[in-house]
Amino acid sequence: MAARKRPGMRLRWPVAVACHGTTLLSIFAIMRAMPNRWKPNVTVAALIERDGHFLLVEEDTADGLRLNNPAGHLDPGESPLQACVREVLEETAHDFTPTALVGVYLNRFTRTRTGDDITYLRFAFAGTLGAHHGWRQLDDGIVRTVWMTPEEIRACSARHRSPMLLRCLGDYLAGQRHPLELVHTDPSVLSGPVSAPQRPTA
Repeated sequence: MAARKRPGMRLRWPVAVACHGTTLLSIFAIMRAMPNRWKPNVTVAALIERDGHFLLVEEDTADGLRLNNPAGHLDPGESPLQACVREVLEETAHDFTPTALVGVYLNRFTRTRTGDDITYLRFAFAGTLGAHHGWRQLDDGIVRTVWMTPEEIRACSARHRSPMLLRCLGDYLAGQRHPLELVHTDPSVLSGPVSAPQRPTA
């Protein structure tokens, strides 16, 4: 017989679940499945212009040499802005100061070698290039940096690593700029791993 709830009485959660026709086994099955829930891969990219040319990187990939914005994945414990500064430094050996958000982009990609179906969520930032640190070794896979005009970039679209390269470039050239404040990172993200609660001393 289902439990009856008197006014003002709170049912304990196993009873409340049973009253709604859901078994504990199904609840536990849902909880076990949640770690496998689909999530996009969060990435960042930099659009860097100087005298009508844009800074790109040439990468050695499974599909051969490909061109891309300085870009990469968001790491734990950092904001998208921090990730973009880090990726530009690692891939070009230059300092970078983001000045505006160009856009947020979602695209889907299938890996050639593995067939993995991957969705990327890209935050693209415009900004200014700073000092060059010639002593730094570029990231694994980065062959060189190149400066190219928009016409040159469009002419070699078959060599683009991501279709978002052209889309971000088009939005940038159209004057699309948004305040950096649109991308908010809560301090909890930057605070590092959560430590275990301290037991009270006797």
